[in-house]
Amino acid sequence: MTQSHKQIINAMIRFLKTQTKKRGFSRVVYGLSGGLDSAIVGRLSQMAFGKNATALLMPTSLSSKENLQDARDFTNHFDIPHHIISLSDYEPILQKYPKMSKERFGNLCARLRMMILYDYSAQEHALVVGTSNKTERILGYGTIYGDLAYAINPIGNFYKTELFELAHHLEIPHSIIHKKPSADLFEGQTDEEDLGFSYQEIDHLLQKIEERKLNLYKTDVIFDMIRGEFSQSLLSSVLTRISKNSFKNKGPSIFTSRTHKSKESAQ
Repeated sequence: MTQSHKQIINAMIRFLKTQTKKRGFSRVVYGLSGGLDSAIVGRLSQMAFGKNATALLMPTSLSSKENLQDARDFTNHFDIPHHIISLSDYEPILQKYPKMSKERFGNLCARLRMMILYDYSAQEHALVVGTSNKTERILGYGTIYGDLAYAINPIGNFYKTELFELAHHLEIPHSIIHKKPSADLFEGQTDEEDLGFSYQEIDHLLQKIEERKLNLYKTDVIFDMIRGEFSQSLLSSVLTRISKNSFKNKGPSIFTSRTHKSKESAQ
């Protein structure tokens, strides 16, 4: 491991310890899917808290069996406390909803997982740690009040492609690092098929926008500044997602009488 990666990992561990203690907790809990992001968060949490970091594995009947096995192997490899909580008992209820689609089912399961995490949090006084990376957050590629709900997040400012290198330095198993990224909404689902582009392509565009200090939400400016450097289809797809899903990264709008009065006085 290079010195810079050691420093980054140590800083992430300090972040977890400091932010958890700041909120009055000494234990953490997180969802472990068998994918790269949650494995990195799991490894960091284990390095920060040891046995006081617990993983919850929450598969459905549609979840990838490979991912579940990888999650089990991961917890065994690093001796991580964990519980397997199947969502299969809830599925008959969810399937009764009219016109249920795979996407809606996946979002409902994501919210069920977060309910279970927060219930465990209340039971064991353990802070919920998030596993969403920067690429997902910018694109809004996640379920609001589902996997996008958490108290703290050590990887939220790392692009997906940056996490692959970090994973090697954290000694994440190769079976997890080299599999196709997936939100595991259903068997065979992959992120890059959903997004229409590879994470390498998307991150290259997002990093270019960041380097130029362009406002992500001023799409016309971005088109004018970098349209010749990327394909029209990539630009259109990514910027549309950012614009459409920007609400997921904001808190709810709340009416205040002060705001109402100030608008009235200005009329």
